Amino acid sequence: MEEDASTSGNNNISSQIVNEWIEIQDSLKKRLITDDEFDWKLPPMKDQDSEGMEENRGSNGEILKYVGGVDLSFSRNDSLIACATLVVLDISTLEVVHEDSSIIKLRIPYVPGFLAFREAPVLLELLEKMKKTSPTLYPQVLMVDGNGLLHPRGKSFFQSLEKTRHDILCAFILLHQVDGLTQSRVRQVLEANGKPRTDIYTLIGDSGSTLGAAMRTTKG
Repeated sequence: MEEDASTSGNNNISSQIVNEWIEIQDSLKKRLITDDEFDWKLPPMKDQDSEGMEENRGSNGEILKYVGGVDLSFSRNDSLIACATLVVLDISTLEVVHEDSSIIKLRIPYVPGFLAFREAPVLLELLEKMKKTSPTLYPQVLMVDGNGLLHPRGKSFFQSLEKTRHDILCAFILLHQVDGLTQSRVRQVLEANGKPRTDIYTLIGDSGSTLGAAMRTTKG
């Protein structure tokens, strides 16, 4: 069933609306938590002893179990028609335990730097729906396709999902030059030192701030 992601029928976004969006982004940035404050720990490795398992437990004894991912894909014939999807898997078995999708017609055009205002509302709807229908499977971690801290204003798509109270991980291709980090600079470091699919490098900007991590997925 087709649903509207926004009540706005305008194809053009005024400068007033953009300024309002910037204010919202700045407000969200002030509430951003970048320190590790998880109430869970990663599952123990197969050869890990009982002492190591205890160290892996969070403050409430939780072990990370459910990881979710959200994204939109678009119609080839109409860029306003999209399919929003939420998938949750059990990280210990990689079994998909929850799946939901919604076909929508977007009313807000794509504006660089403001993707969340176009796409986040329908993804939030899927998450809120899951809270009601499958609360025991609700993800502890949510993966999204966004720039994270590597956003021109230090605020990206994931912060618009903050009210879901997830620990949010962003998967992205470096598109912006932020704090001295460029595509070529990151690529040079990975090509010189990184082993494909094993070595992970912390991305530290010129200011000394940690903005993300990078990994080579292929050779060359």
